[in-house]
Amino acid sequence: MTTLNTLKIERRGEAAQCVAWVWMAKPAVHNAFDETLITELTATLLALDADPAVRVIVLAGEGKSFSAGADLAWMQRQGAASVDENLTDARRLAALFRTLSTLAKPTIARVHGAALGGGMGLAAACDICVASDRAVFATSEVKFGIIPSAISPYVIRAIGERQAYRYFQTAERISAIRAQQIGLVHEVTDSEGLDAQVQSIVDALLTGGPHAQAAATDLIRAVANQPVTDAVVDDTARRIATLRSTPEAREGLSAFLEKRPPAWMTSAPAPNPTGH
Repeated sequence: MTTLNTLKIERRGEAAQCVAWVWMAKPAVHNAFDETLITELTATLLALDADPAVRVIVLAGEGKSFSAGADLAWMQRQGAASVDENLTDARRLAALFRTLSTLAKPTIARVHGAALGGGMGLAAACDICVASDRAVFATSEVKFGIIPSAISPYVIRAIGERQAYRYFQTAERISAIRAQQIGLVHEVTDSEGLDAQVQSIVDALLTGGPHAQAAATDLIRAVANQPVTDAVVDDTARRIATLRSTPEAREGLSAFLEKRPPAWMTSAPAPNPTGH
């Protein structure tokens, strides 16, 4: 376990094939955002993404909540700051969400309790979201006279424009079941089964080729919300043609034909042959 000012990083599994659990560790303030958490979480995510031994990243929160959004003391400091100082702070926050949403490694949000404002943004920015049936979400910013600006690309991507018109303006609390219905949450389970559900998805992720998974997320980002043009069709053809000739693809096919686990399930990932 590695401990920082606002985070605890736990590595589970084999040293060369581990799952990194990143715990926001400010339970007294419900893991609310401030300058330190933003800086530490951004740097931690980048370091884990660059570590070839890490296969999956799980983001979680200690205490009663996943994250209740912005720390009130931080918000007060921002309110007294200049526009330029606010812009610098806002850019750091926006960079955190972009970093989380563009990691090559699969990411899972383990959500319990409150996921409000920026906490809902973290859940939306992860690839996969698993929530306790007691979890509650909200884009609550308008109650403070502001808007969910930094998190908007990821929340709108998850719940869609139509739902955003409602929840960005009403700041209503969204139950875990409702969050699943509108696309934010993938799985809802009772509190006792939350870690088991996360582990089930982790186990599924570990069966896939790590470079193929990175290429798959890159594919989604390139294709989502794009018209099916000749350029898009050609790009998809080039992507699969490139991957078919990689060592990982050859190993995957050989393992399937030989009825054995592929090498990436039993050893450290090979150097990335695809550039993704």
